[in-house]
Amino acid sequence: MSTSRTATIERRTRETEIAVELDLGGGEVAPATGIGFFDHMLELLGRHARIGLVVRATGDLETGGHHTVEDVGIAFGQALDAALGDRAGIRRYGHAVLPMDETLAECAVDISGRPFCRFDAEIPPVTIAGFEAELTEEFFRAVAANAKLTVHLATRCGSNTHHLIEACFKAFARALREAIAVDPDEDGVPSTKGTLN
Repeated sequence: MSTSRTATIERRTRETEIAVELDLGGGEVAPATGIGFFDHMLELLGRHARIGLVVRATGDLETGGHHTVEDVGIAFGQALDAALGDRAGIRRYGHAVLPMDETLAECAVDISGRPFCRFDAEIPPVTIAGFEAELTEEFFRAVAANAKLTVHLATRCGSNTHHLIEACFKAFARALREAIAVDPDEDGVPSTKGTLN
């Protein structure tokens, strides 16, 4: 397998300019999107997935955070896809059940090459520091589609919106960390088809 496992993605539209630097081996975690709560979520995603993640984003925040959050998800997903290369030598599957006070979130990830995201979390429609709660689902859908992941993400219980969203990001990060990990017993692509693209 490749020892690099890094990628840099730049995405420019009339609504946003995004740059993502990703290192699956770890490194600096430094998000700057102009949306404070989203930066906090990206920071803990990087920390709990044990990846290096630098994000620079500017966007039309006067219309809300939707374009910025979705486009960061797209760019992060594309970077993850590129950094994984042919997927040789990875564990492929990851799963996490994560408690956060009264909240319990669960995430299962398959680096399958088949984009799918089932998001089953009831999050109250509020805004936290410029981040609309509904953007949680938009972010994970964008990541799954562009990294070609199968993602099942749900909350089993919870009432605090901050906790619900944070538990989703942490559960995803922990599941991703397991799935992208190098498997010393796997010397090829973990699929009977011989490909995960």
